[in-house]
Formats: sequence, C-alpha cells, structure tokens
Amino acid sequence: MTDQGKPGDVPADRVQVLDEDGHVREDASVPDISDERLVEMYRQLRLARHFDERAISLQRQGQIGTYPSLAGQEAAQIGSTHALADDDWISYQYREHGAVIARGLAPEYLLYWMGHERGNEWLAEKNVFPLNISIASHLPHATGMAWAAKLKGDDHAVMCHFGDGATSEGDFHEALNFAGVFDVPAIFFCNNNQYAISHPRQRQTASPTIAGKADAYGIDGIQVDGMDPLAVYEVTRQAVRKAKEPEGEQCRPTLVEAVMYRFGAHTTADDPSVYRDDEEVAAWKERDPIPRLETFLRERGLLDDEGVEAIEASVQDTVADCIDAVSSYEPDPEQLFANAYETDTPRIREQREAFRRLRERHGDAALLDED
Repeated sequence: MTDQGKPGDVPADRVQVLDEDGHVREDASVPDISDERLVEMYRQLRLARHFDERAISLQRQGQIGTYPSLAGQEAAQIGSTHALADDDWISYQYREHGAVIARGLAPEYLLYWMGHERGNEWLAEKNVFPLNISIASHLPHATGMAWAAKLKGDDHAVMCHFGDGATSEGDFHEALNFAGVFDVPAIFFCNNNQYAISHPRQRQTASPTIAGKADAYGIDGIQVDGMDPLAVYEVTRQAVRKAKEPEGEQCRPTLVEAVMYRFGAHTTADDPSVYRDDEEVAAWKERDPIPRLETFLRERGLLDDEGVEAIEASVQDTVADCIDAVSSYEPDPEQLFANAYETDTPRIREQREAFRRLRERHGDAALLDED
C-alpha cells in the first residue's frame, strides 16, 4: 500500500466493494447484509448528512457552539457501527455523529453542543463514550476498557475512532502497544480524512500508510475505502470477529485505516480555503458515499424515486423534531462546576459560591466581562 489517499485509482491492498459510481467491483463480493439493513444504512447516511447541515446552520445562528462537520465521512461511521453488536462500546473523537445516529439519534445529542452535560451523559445509554476534544487521549482509555472486558470475561469489543492527526500523538502509540501486548478486544479506527485541521496527511508521517503502523505493535492493519459503506462494514465485521476471542484462539486488536475526505471545514471556526483548493474537494466529492450506496440499492431493486423521497421526508422530520425538542433550552452556567469530581472538593464549592454571588450582583450577561 503506497498510495497516501488520493482520489482516482485504488491501490490493490485497499479494500473496496463499490467503485466511485456505486457499482460492485468485478473482484469484490457484497457482504452478507439483509435488504432491510442496507436500506436503513442508506437512510442513516442521509440522516447524518442532513443533521450535519442543520447543525452548521444552528451554529451560524448562535444556537450551538463550535461544531465539527462530518460530511464525506458518513460511510465509515455508519458502516462500522452496523458491524458491531449493540452492546459493543464506541469511543469516539468528536466528529463521528454518524456512529451516534446509527445507535439512535435523540434530541439529547444536541444538548451537548448547546452547553448541557446531559448531551454527554445520554451517550452512555447507547454504549457510546462521551466525545473527546483532546486529540488521542481517549485511545489509552479504549485499550484499558477493552482489557477490562477481557479480564472480566465480557463478550464486548471496543471500537475507538480517531483522526489521522491523532497518530502523531504519543497516546496513539502507547494505546496500540499495550493493546498488542495484552491482546485486547479493540478495533482502532483511523478516520483518515487527509487533514489534521490544516496539516495534510503527508506531514503527519513518512509511513506509506497509517495501516502499516500496525506492524510495529504486532497487530493486524488494514486499509479500506472509508467512503464505501459496504467495504467498511465487512472490514469492521472481520475485525470484531478477531477481537471477540474465537474458540481456541486469542482475541486480537486491529488497526483500520479508512481513507476518506472531509468535504467541509475542520470545524465551524476553520477556513479550509486557506490550505486546500476547490479542485481537490471536487475530485473527492466524486466518491460521495450517499450516491454510491443509492446507485447500488437501485440496481438491486431496493430503492426507487418514491423510496428516496420518503426517506428524505423522514430524515427532515426527524432532525426538525430533535431541534424543536431542545429549542427552548437555556444552559445552566453552574454546569461548569459539575462532573469534574465524583464528590465536590472544597475548592469547587468555594468557586461555585463565588460564582453565585457574582451572578446575583451582576446577572449572567455581565459575567462575560469578568476576569
């Protein structure tokens, strides 16, 4: 695998089922997925894209905070989640909204982006760890959780999402080293979207591929077309099977490199036009996962114009209902002092009381001007 992630020809070692036009490759086989699940995956791809569009709009209106767009990366998030069991755990960075949607979108998810910790707490009910803003620091935790599951004899795998930029952090190397030594049931899923904010993939590492880094830790590495939901599903399914100790064999972790592209900005605080050009973006959009899967479903007789229209209407209603459900919410500033410790420390109590006195004297608006 020598290609570093460019549109066009696909390297022989990169797993792909659907070509750029959505047709099954002659040298590929379609994974064993029911017709109902295939259509549901398509619906979730569209739901994730529409949620993303509405979230960006809400941020521009000042209704939510800084938001990281997922457009272009839906196939990796949704395809991989469908390959997990419902009680397998997902530890994600912050852009994998599609993984949450595949587990069941609810209005609570918007609360986090509006400043309410309930939006994080709710994720645990879906076996999803709270999102992680600091880059790669969740990887050792994922290794630890997978190791704990193994020691306890639980039949759970842990899926850990992160970006290509995270592979430059020490936590990445420590997590994979421990995972390989102790044979933990984990799948390390690198969403290689070509940029760590403004730094291109080539400046992250001189390795020909990120998947190749697995060799250093004695685990399997595999590169997949991250904009092909069927290929991602199959690669993840095999990784899960290896993670959940087969009879008479040792469970093994896997490093998956999903090659994809971030269509939009790194976050709503970023201007991607500074570090990439329109021609590059247009070339990658030829691999958009949504029309690719739609073409596949149409060719199999699982989708037609009427079905697409019904799905689009359902998607719009679902997102609108979520937004309406939280539209009257106003965050409580005292959440700043919650959840850092299981039990409040004296210092936390002092800070909370000082904050309350400040609010009583000046009101919430004036707090923005205080040191």
